[in-house]
Amino acid sequence: MNAPEIFTHQDQLLGVDTNASKFLEGLLHPGIKAYPLFLDPYNGTWVLRVKFAPGVTLPMHFHTGTVHLYTMSGCWYYTEYPDQKQTAGCYLYEPGGSVHEFNTPASNSEDTDTFMVVTGSNVNFNSTGSREFLGIMDAGLIKAWVDAAIKDQGADEMNYIQAGIPTYAR
Repeated sequence: MNAPEIFTHQDQLLGVDTNASKFLEGLLHPGIKAYPLFLDPYNGTWVLRVKFAPGVTLPMHFHTGTVHLYTMSGCWYYTEYPDQKQTAGCYLYEPGGSVHEFNTPASNSEDTDTFMVVTGSNVNFNSTGSREFLGIMDAGLIKAWVDAAIKDQGADEMNYIQAGIPTYAR
């Protein structure tokens, strides 16, 4: 029996250098700088490197899918788990259905630098007692924000990998 023919040719490797361009600011929330790595609105996956300024609190949110979050520097925690701070070298897995509010301590001396792989959507709520619905954030919305921010912030040299036939978006 012959082995199946395998096609392995690529014209180039699809890699992203997050040092090649400035991070996009104000994209997801005030105090956040983001660098898109891979955006797939068809399958609901977004991969980002995100830097959170000291004192950032994100709205309470419900994850419809999973999250893999690796902390490269700094510190963060969830309001619901204040004693389980995540610091440099920590990896956190969140199953779908997780609900929480993300914080970086105001006492941080530097940005908290993270790498995340998220599937599904974030359903965001007002963090006050009313828990009012704010909106849904998913890979399609993030891609629209990223594409607009690249143009508006003059980050024309920024590349990220997009879904479909894997290629650079720029």
